[in-house]
Amino acid sequence: MCSGKKGKKALVGLSGGVDSSLAALLLLEQGYEVIGVTMAVYGGPAGALPAPGGSACYGCDEGEDIAAAARLAGMLGIEHHVFDCVREYKEAVLDYFRAAYLAGRTPNPCVRCNHLLKFGLLPRLAQERGVEYDYFATGHYARVEYAPERACWLLRRGADQAKDQSYFLYRLSQEQLGRAVFPLGGMTKKEARALAAQKNLPMHDKPDSQDFYAGDHAELLGMADRPGDIVDAEGKVLGRHGGHWHFTPGQRKGLGLAAPAPLYVRRVDAARNEVVVAPYAQSLSGGCAVGDLRLHAPWALDDPALRARLRSSQPPVPALARLEERDGTMRVEFEHPQSGVAPGQSLVLYLGDVVVGGGVIMDWAETPYRHSGC
Repeated sequence: MCSGKKGKKALVGLSGGVDSSLAALLLLEQGYEVIGVTMAVYGGPAGALPAPGGSACYGCDEGEDIAAAARLAGMLGIEHHVFDCVREYKEAVLDYFRAAYLAGRTPNPCVRCNHLLKFGLLPRLAQERGVEYDYFATGHYARVEYAPERACWLLRRGADQAKDQSYFLYRLSQEQLGRAVFPLGGMTKKEARALAAQKNLPMHDKPDSQDFYAGDHAELLGMADRPGDIVDAEGKVLGRHGGHWHFTPGQRKGLGLAAPAPLYVRRVDAARNEVVVAPYAQSLSGGCAVGDLRLHAPWALDDPALRARLRSSQPPVPALARLEERDGTMRVEFEHPQSGVAPGQSLVLYLGDVVVGGGVIMDWAETPYRHSGC
């Protein structure tokens, strides 16, 4: 793999939002030949999905976003292609999302979409249609650089720690990272909006997408309510619920329970359609097993400065990681017990601002972390 970026032809994933629009404009100003590409993924009925408080990646208003991307392309004078990815999105994201929740796991649809579709299928479709390019760019707040001493590409956190999106990109392959360009990685969201307004981009004040889906995720599952028990750690029935898929570890709101102290979801038992709750201290986890690994800097796993991120919105916390040679999984232990350690979610490891790698949480351990070396 080459260690430098020499070509000047960039394929830009346009969503119709401010970030991807500004990314395309900045690349043009840097001398790149820019081509815009957009995925059409919505295959549901028109008007079926509400979008309170902001748009979403998957929704019936997708046509408006595609039209905004086309207008931006016309304004910049660049090619723009729209590719029908409805079937692939259903198989890679929606079917996975449904299967995970029904199995009692908490999915990461955005992580999966980035790896398989945005940075996988979309540029591949462009190539198959004869669109030539050197790099693939998006408006993500992340950075990528080549490490010649390790002969590999490193993914780094975006400069805006509050907006950093490296968590959602950790599954990108070395090939994908080698062609990736993130023009906004070195700026804050506030700076990006101000620059977009200065350059008269019409979407400079468009609200950010809040999630991959703006409605109640249960609507995507197509499941009728199936009443089950809410129990404590000893199995005592405390209440009832309408289906285990409505709950995720660490959840406090929506339990409908009256108790002397707040209760949190400790785990979800899909086989029994049971939700186990506990006081906060008893809902914490000292560590977890992680599988389906993607490691970019495995040499950094032994560094005492290693940090683990359990959710995109959570700051990384001190942790130790150990690879299990017998089954290719990883054991991660936290310096302090953590809340919301949910099987199915991604755990991403960092050393400073470098993404060491990550994987999918398989299960969690109650034992508090007691390693003296961290």
